[in-house]
Amino acid sequence: MAKTDTLHIRVEPTVKKKAEETLNELGMSITEAINVFLNQVILNDGIPFEIKKPRLNKETIQALEDTRNGKNLSKTFENADEMFKKLDK
Repeated sequence: MAKTDTLHIRVEPTVKKKAEETLNELGMSITEAINVFLNQVILNDGIPFEIKKPRLNKETIQALEDTRNGKNLSKTFENADEMFKKLDK
């Protein structure tokens, strides 16, 4: 078995929990994912993906999170005229 080093990192609890859930669905542990990431850093001679500011504003990001968490954001209307009137505001 290869020798290993230990990394101690600090991560926000919610980020860790969400990452673990996603990685578990992919059949990976956080340790495996970090090893994949570090190997990609070596292969790419840098960060293996683009880092940039998100184009979404806070309200859009919150709406996306709400829908991912099952919050019902839909609005019903009696007819199309009522809907278009609401959209014009």
